[in-house]
Amino acid sequence: MKQLHQIGFLLLTAGAALPAAAQVTEPARLPVAVRFLSTVNVAPAPDDDLASGWGKTTDAAVLGDLRGGTDIITTEATLGGTVGNNTATNVTTGMNVISGGSFANASGLPVVIQNSGANVLIQNATVINLQLQ
Repeated sequence: MKQLHQIGFLLLTAGAALPAAAQVTEPARLPVAVRFLSTVNVAPAPDDDLASGWGKTTDAAVLGDLRGGTDIITTEATLGGTVGNNTATNVTTGMNVISGGSFANASGLPVVIQNSGANVLIQNATVINLQLQ
Protein backbone atom coordinates (compact mmCIF):
# COMPACT_ATOMS: atom_id res chain seq x y z
CA MET A 1 0.00 0.00 0.00
CA LYS A 2 2.89 2.32 0.81
CA GLN A 3 4.31 1.69 -2.69
CA LEU A 4 0.96 2.53 -4.30
CA HIS A 5 0.79 5.76 -2.33
CA GLN A 6 4.31 6.70 -3.47
CA ILE A 7 3.42 6.03 -7.14
CA GLY A 8 0.30 8.19 -6.85
CA PHE A 9 2.35 10.96 -5.26
CA LEU A 10 4.93 10.79 -8.07
CA LEU A 11 2.20 11.04 -10.71
CA LEU A 12 0.67 14.05 -9.01
CA THR A 13 4.08 15.66 -8.72
CA ALA A 14 4.82 15.00 -12.41
CA GLY A 15 1.47 16.52 -13.40
CA ALA A 16 2.11 19.58 -11.30
CA ALA A 17 5.54 20.00 -12.89
CA LEU A 18 4.04 20.51 -16.35
CA PRO A 19 3.26 24.08 -17.26
CA ALA A 20 -0.44 24.96 -16.97
CA ALA A 21 -0.72 25.46 -20.73
CA ALA A 22 0.57 21.94 -21.40
CA GLN A 23 -1.96 20.43 -18.98
CA VAL A 24 -5.00 21.79 -20.86
CA THR A 25 -3.65 21.56 -24.40
CA GLU A 26 -4.85 18.90 -26.83
CA PRO A 27 -2.96 15.59 -26.42
CA ALA A 28 -1.41 15.86 -29.91
CA ARG A 29 0.32 19.08 -28.90
CA LEU A 30 1.78 17.95 -25.60
CA PRO A 31 5.58 18.14 -25.43
CA VAL A 32 5.97 14.37 -25.74
CA ALA A 33 7.98 12.58 -28.42
CA VAL A 34 7.37 8.90 -29.17
CA ARG A 35 9.64 7.06 -31.56
CA PHE A 36 9.40 3.43 -32.64
CA LEU A 37 12.53 1.39 -32.26
CA SER A 38 11.82 -0.67 -35.38
CA THR A 39 9.55 -0.80 -38.41
CA VAL A 40 6.18 -2.49 -37.88
CA ASN A 41 5.00 -4.49 -40.90
CA VAL A 42 1.24 -4.95 -41.03
CA ALA A 43 1.02 -6.73 -44.38
CA PRO A 44 3.11 -9.55 -45.82
CA ALA A 45 5.72 -8.68 -48.36
CA PRO A 46 4.51 -9.14 -51.98
CA ASP A 47 6.91 -12.01 -52.59
CA ASP A 48 5.52 -14.10 -49.71
CA ASP A 49 3.90 -17.34 -50.91
CA LEU A 50 0.70 -17.42 -48.86
CA ALA A 51 -0.54 -20.64 -50.50
CA SER A 52 2.47 -22.76 -49.63
CA GLY A 53 1.39 -25.86 -47.82
CA TRP A 54 -2.13 -25.71 -49.26
CA GLY A 55 -1.34 -27.26 -52.62
CA LYS A 56 -1.88 -25.98 -56.14
CA THR A 57 -3.82 -22.73 -56.50
CA THR A 58 -6.88 -22.46 -58.74
CA ASP A 59 -7.04 -19.92 -61.54
CA ALA A 60 -9.43 -16.98 -60.98
CA ALA A 61 -11.31 -17.77 -64.24
CA VAL A 62 -12.06 -21.30 -63.03
CA LEU A 63 -13.30 -19.94 -59.71
CA GLY A 64 -15.45 -17.44 -61.60
CA ASP A 65 -17.21 -20.28 -63.42
CA LEU A 66 -17.97 -21.99 -60.11
CA ARG A 67 -19.09 -18.91 -58.23
CA GLY A 68 -22.74 -17.90 -57.86
CA GLY A 69 -24.15 -21.02 -59.46
CA THR A 70 -27.64 -22.32 -58.94
CA ASP A 71 -28.96 -25.80 -58.57
CA ILE A 72 -32.36 -26.60 -60.01
CA ILE A 73 -33.98 -29.34 -58.02
CA THR A 74 -37.05 -30.96 -59.49
CA THR A 75 -39.03 -33.38 -57.39
CA GLU A 76 -42.13 -35.20 -58.45
CA ALA A 77 -44.43 -37.68 -56.79
CA THR A 78 -46.78 -39.57 -59.07
CA LEU A 79 -49.70 -41.20 -57.32
CA GLY A 80 -52.30 -43.36 -58.96
CA GLY A 81 -55.43 -44.79 -57.45
CA THR A 82 -58.95 -45.64 -58.47
CA VAL A 83 -62.25 -45.96 -56.70
CA GLY A 84 -64.90 -48.07 -58.35
CA ASN A 85 -67.92 -50.22 -57.63
CA ASN A 86 -68.37 -48.68 -54.20
CA THR A 87 -71.74 -48.10 -52.64
CA ALA A 88 -72.62 -45.76 -49.82
CA THR A 89 -76.12 -46.10 -48.39
CA ASN A 90 -77.59 -44.03 -45.57
CA VAL A 91 -74.26 -42.27 -45.01
CA THR A 92 -74.18 -39.16 -42.89
CA THR A 93 -71.30 -36.82 -43.55
CA GLY A 94 -70.40 -33.89 -41.41
CA MET A 95 -67.78 -31.47 -40.24
CA ASN A 96 -64.10 -32.09 -39.87
CA VAL A 97 -62.69 -30.31 -36.86
CA ILE A 98 -59.13 -29.76 -35.75
CA SER A 99 -59.31 -28.48 -32.21
CA GLY A 100 -56.79 -26.57 -30.17
CA GLY A 101 -53.90 -28.70 -29.01
CA SER A 102 -54.26 -31.18 -31.87
CA PHE A 103 -50.62 -30.66 -32.79
CA ALA A 104 -49.32 -30.35 -29.22
CA ASN A 105 -46.00 -32.16 -28.82
CA ALA A 106 -45.93 -32.92 -32.55
CA SER A 107 -42.56 -33.44 -34.16
CA GLY A 108 -41.40 -34.11 -37.68
CA LEU A 109 -43.72 -33.07 -40.50
CA PRO A 110 -47.31 -33.22 -39.29
CA VAL A 111 -49.72 -33.83 -42.16
CA VAL A 112 -53.49 -33.44 -41.98
CA ILE A 113 -55.80 -34.98 -44.52
CA GLN A 114 -59.51 -34.47 -43.98
CA ASN A 115 -62.52 -35.84 -45.81
CA SER A 116 -66.18 -35.42 -45.04
CA GLY A 117 -67.52 -37.40 -47.98
CA ALA A 118 -68.00 -41.07 -48.74
CA ASN A 119 -66.27 -43.26 -51.33
CA VAL A 120 -63.31 -40.96 -51.64
CA LEU A 121 -59.78 -42.04 -52.39
CA ILE A 122 -57.29 -39.98 -50.41
CA GLN A 123 -53.69 -39.94 -51.55
CA ASN A 124 -50.84 -38.01 -50.09
CA ALA A 125 -47.15 -37.72 -50.87
CA THR A 126 -44.40 -35.79 -49.18
CA VAL A 127 -41.12 -35.16 -50.95
CA ILE A 128 -38.26 -34.12 -48.73
CA ASN A 129 -35.10 -32.71 -50.26
CA LEU A 130 -32.35 -32.65 -47.66
CA GLN A 131 -29.00 -31.12 -48.54
CA LEU A 132 -26.17 -31.39 -46.04
CA GLN A 133 -23.27 -29.11 -46.81
